[in-house]
Amino acid sequence: MLTTTLASPPSPLSARRRWTVLVVCALSMFLVGVDTTIVNVGLPEIGYGLDVDTRGLEWVVNAYTVVLASLLIVSGSLADRFGRRRVFRCGLLVFGMASLACALAPSLGALVAARAVQGVGASMLSPVALAIVVNAMPDPRERARAIGVWASVFGLSMAVGPVTGGALIAAFGWRSVFWINAPVVVAALVLVAMFVPESRAQRARPLDLPGQALLTVILGLVVGVLIDGPGIGWTSPAALTGCTLIAAATAGFVLAERRRGEPLMDLALFRRPPFATAVLGAVAVFVALNMTLLLSTLYLQHTRGWTPLASGAATLPMALGATVCAPWSGALVGRLGPRRPLVLAGAFTAAGGLSLMNLGQDTSVPLILLAHLLIGVGFGFANAPLTNTAVSGLPLARAGVAGAITSTARQVGAAVGIALAGALVAGAGPSGLAAASRPGWLLVAACGLFLFVVARASQPTARDAPR
Repeated sequence: MLTTTLASPPSPLSARRRWTVLVVCALSMFLVGVDTTIVNVGLPEIGYGLDVDTRGLEWVVNAYTVVLASLLIVSGSLADRFGRRRVFRCGLLVFGMASLACALAPSLGALVAARAVQGVGASMLSPVALAIVVNAMPDPRERARAIGVWASVFGLSMAVGPVTGGALIAAFGWRSVFWINAPVVVAALVLVAMFVPESRAQRARPLDLPGQALLTVILGLVVGVLIDGPGIGWTSPAALTGCTLIAAATAGFVLAERRRGEPLMDLALFRRPPFATAVLGAVAVFVALNMTLLLSTLYLQHTRGWTPLASGAATLPMALGATVCAPWSGALVGRLGPRRPLVLAGAFTAAGGLSLMNLGQDTSVPLILLAHLLIGVGFGFANAPLTNTAVSGLPLARAGVAGAITSTARQVGAAVGIALAGALVAGAGPSGLAAASRPGWLLVAACGLFLFVVARASQPTARDAPR
């Protein structure tokens, strides 16, 4: 991934060209982030259109996030080996074609398969685009500003997805959330051809196919058990077999990675408390965000009878909070370090979850909007300090893979959040959905409180100094 990129020689690009490269790459990042959440608000409409229950709908979201999480690191390695612009353009093409397949899908199976292929394309965009940006900006201060912009775009994209999806569905139906990707992909391909230079790593990391296969198996099994567990029973033979396979695959993954000279995932990084807690914090933040989006969507559309447009508009406070606070958080990290933004992120996220602990069929709309605003503010404050905590104190040769692991953790959190939210409300009718979702809001609050632990560990000790 970025392992050798950060040691690349200075770029000859002009300042204007460098920031143009950032804009082009941020556009692709925006596309990936939006597509992670835009589908959430359309799930009820997709269910009606394809005659699918809640558990089936969860796979519409998680087929994308599981594949994306599984392939992020290996896609970066491929880009270092074969050329970042080449892999980036390939990712755009795969993503665009899969989006068209999603828009035309005649059944749930076809839609889930197309979403999985979308995840393949998206995995070639996020880490590769960041590597292109870092390679284009050799000056550390300019690079730090660019990464701050990057984090802001990512936070904004995740937050505005439901709003955009609600508007599109209201005007054109649920298939439009996939059609809209086509013109964006075409524009991105043209801009990449015009402005983005080709680059490769000075020495490409070798591929770790056993590690990649085991990581994919682990993520797929975890999400599958979480989605199907409530329906088949947690003590059923199928669920117990799934848990056994998860344990075996995890043990095999750890063993395989320890034996490789250059593993897919550097497990030694987890010995550093700041890094380990930052990765878990990234999972927690995205569990909270995606649980909020799915529970709110199902509650507002099924229990309250709101339209997709209205339920998407209800997330506007969340988008506003994330948009305002993401760049503010980056500035705070630069001046004061990651601890204070993390404390703010934890406090606002926990307050948002606790606000909906007693959610009922007639809970006031202002309270719902306030909870969304609080969670959006928490999300906005969280991303920059988590990334900073993960990579700070590391030598340049290890910072890239640390960032890649954190990106993977975010997608794992998204998949787990969707699976847990769906498991809570699966089978609940409109009248019982609010009560069934209450443990989910408690979990959102718990995710916020966990960020206090991350904040406490965010200042590296002498033991965590670069080696």
